[in-house]
Amino acid sequence: MGFKSVQESIDTTTPGGRLVFHVFGALASFERGLIQERTLAGLAAAREGGRLGGWPTALSPAKLKQARKMIGEKTPVTEVAQVLGVSRATLYRRVPELAGVGRDEVVGASGQKPASSDS
Repeated sequence: MGFKSVQESIDTTTPGGRLVFHVFGALASFERGLIQERTLAGLAAAREGGRLGGWPTALSPAKLKQARKMIGEKTPVTEVAQVLGVSRATLYRRVPELAGVGRDEVVGASGQKPASSDS
């Protein structure tokens, strides 16, 4: 099976056409390698200059401290998130004490849910 392009006069059914096709492929692969090298070099230079990639953190150390304080005061997770201007998902990801806690449940200073009164 071969490929014939009328406009570019490439015919992969002939040895010359296959050669041209392979040369184009090799040039594309070479260019891709150059782009990859330059990208990695740019990222390394940025790291050396003190720059990091990715999104900035939504929960600064001060906000994280405030979140832990509010959680210790038994403030619902939804309210803590609203006050700090972050999502509940961010709180659950950054505050390990919240593992297994529902969105409107509260936790004590120890990070544990209060005992249920469903006797």
